[in-house]
Amino acid sequence: MKQAFFWRDVALSANPKFSSVLQEPKQQGESTKKWIYRCLRRSVMSGRFPPGLPVTISGLSDSLGVSTMPVRGAIDQLIADGALEYLDNRRVRVPDIDADRFDELIATRIALETVAAERALHFIDYVRLDKLIYLDNLIGAAYESGDFELGIERNFAFHRCIYEVRPSFVLLPLIESVWLRMGPFMREATANLDQSYLIDRHAEAIEAIRAKDVQALKAAITADIQDGAGHVGRQRLLNAANHRV
Repeated sequence: MKQAFFWRDVALSANPKFSSVLQEPKQQGESTKKWIYRCLRRSVMSGRFPPGLPVTISGLSDSLGVSTMPVRGAIDQLIADGALEYLDNRRVRVPDIDADRFDELIATRIALETVAAERALHFIDYVRLDKLIYLDNLIGAAYESGDFELGIERNFAFHRCIYEVRPSFVLLPLIESVWLRMGPFMREATANLDQSYLIDRHAEAIEAIRAKDVQALKAAITADIQDGAGHVGRQRLLNAANHRV
């Protein structure tokens, strides 16, 4: 993914109805509650809910074309996941976090994802490698077009494409639970990356996979997490905290 371009800062929508909530196709036999949960979960993970901005439950219901009751059920599940919190009976938001907690999420990502990458490495074939190259190009195209939410989704898809090749009933769900908490903050950080972020860590990961070099792959995954949203996201949280003092 070529990153030597300026990343355009796109204003976040203040519309409490969040018309940008993703509406995925319903799967066969899927309940309305599960479908709503899946749509809202993906929307939070990709950064479509700005941290701290109140969202009305009725607005979410309108966006999805459903009643408030199943939306509340899905919200309760996302609150249990640590992704949302109630402000009152009618509004929710992505919880704010401080810089120390953000550091903890970054450290957790690195710990889990380097293990997942090591487990998966020798199961990745050339077909999977071609898919990773394709996804990396899609990430670059999304960011160049200013679609940061899509870029974040594709970034997670790139990482998932590595880890899922060796299935885990524990590791991948844990990783995705961290992504769910980090996605909104990655959206803010990613929109403010500039030419200082030039090294393509995904290309390094791809080369490490091609060489079957586990240490190089773990180093690339670690650097990818730290160099981008990790560094910029923490700095933005520190700046916000200083403004509040």
